[in-house]
Amino acid sequence: MRGQVEDILSGRVPPAPPRHAATVVVLRDHERHGLQAFMLRRVSSMAFAPGAYVFPGGSVDARDRETDLGWAGPPPAAWGEAFRADASLARELVCAAVRETFEETLVLLAGPSPKSVVDDTRGDEWEADRRALLDRSQSFAEFLARRGLVLRSDLLRPWTHWITPAVEPKRYDTRFFVAAIPEGQRARDVSTEADRVAWVRPAEAAERATAGEWLMLPPTLTTLAELAEYATVADVLAARREIVVHEPRAEIVDGVPYLVLPEDAGHRYPAT
Repeated sequence: MRGQVEDILSGRVPPAPPRHAATVVVLRDHERHGLQAFMLRRVSSMAFAPGAYVFPGGSVDARDRETDLGWAGPPPAAWGEAFRADASLARELVCAAVRETFEETLVLLAGPSPKSVVDDTRGDEWEADRRALLDRSQSFAEFLARRGLVLRSDLLRPWTHWITPAVEPKRYDTRFFVAAIPEGQRARDVSTEADRVAWVRPAEAAERATAGEWLMLPPTLTTLAELAEYATVADVLAARREIVVHEPRAEIVDGVPYLVLPEDAGHRYPAT
């Protein structure tokens, strides 16, 4: 790892270009436990962050560029303003956020009208649709059109923006969203990329990560620490956020490579 950091810092090796991606923190209010977030643990065979607890999400791909789909809520230009992106990329990010959340959890932020939302995605037909999205035999726009649904961008809120450090061989330029799980829907363990899922209080998840019980990347841990300051889903959705781009940098201190968070130069994570 030290050699890799030195190569990047010296300019001998150019950093890998990051791929655009979207992540959604799905939230709920629990009678006993209060505010909870849905998390997945990535299987150990994954090339990126194996064994880490993450939120649902993934890369933008060609399916998310289709413009012929039902859309409700803030237009792409408004999302672009929030995330400092052009309208085309903003549309792709929102589509990726909703698509990936459905593919990984069966939570669907869409409805038959701009004021309604699907109340149940359990059953063989929904699972068949999810698999068709995964194997690309059906595009996201085709899925919504066939079901007579519109994407509910108003159910999402922008939260933060992280870019994978330049020293990593696989990099992502990721916008984070938050959303309440629609009433009647259930988040399920359906992703082949995860071997465990959990609804957990943000503070508890952050404590487990800090104690070394759960592996987490800095963006996940930081987001959980931020969410732990809120008592309810409504509080989170009402929060006024200025979206700042966070890109940890690598440095070598006393011969040991570290990742330094940009907003706190004294806060370092071992880069091993």
